[in-house]
Amino acid sequence: MTTTRFFIYGSLTEGMIHYAKIQNFVESLAFARIKGTAYRLKVGFPALVKGGSDLVPGQLVELKGSELLKALLDEFYGFNPLDPDKSLYAREEVDVYVEGSSEPIKAWTYFLNPLKLPVNAAVIPGGDWKKSIEDQPALTSKLTEKQMTYIQRLGRSTGREIVPIDLTLYRELMNLELIVDKGRRLALSKLGQEVFRHLA
Repeated sequence: MTTTRFFIYGSLTEGMIHYAKIQNFVESLAFARIKGTAYRLKVGFPALVKGGSDLVPGQLVELKGSELLKALLDEFYGFNPLDPDKSLYAREEVDVYVEGSSEPIKAWTYFLNPLKLPVNAAVIPGGDWKKSIEDQPALTSKLTEKQMTYIQRLGRSTGREIVPIDLTLYRELMNLELIVDKGRRLALSKLGQEVFRHLA
């Protein structure tokens, strides 16, 4: 079976919210770094932008699978190989520096399209996104089960249907700026959409 190397960071790394998406495909895993600039998104997770001299921590994973797995990761990151300029992220082959190895290893990773970088994203000093999350946990880890369930229901709705909500939950989600009131129905705010993406 063929394997493909990826440098992963943030929510896809071992112990984080999305690791389960790739866990069954992981053949090997090693701590590693790549050059780039890490930004903290308002949702709390990092986004990596190409360029810069920080050595951003992450993991080098060798994944079992074929082009199908690559296509699934492309979808997760919002990368369209047929229209990379309009994609949320770009998949690129980069040099990865594995702890204990003197030579870099080639692997795929995903860089946020700089045109899609939110204005409220903050540069993470030294690229240490793990410390950033330890110091200030991601928004998804602060949500109650009821809040997460509602965000998922609203995120999966067609946009025309009304998803019922009680007044207390309405106030909580409005205060967190996760929903917007469109008069006759509620919708996820931009931040709410980002949270939904991380919960999906």
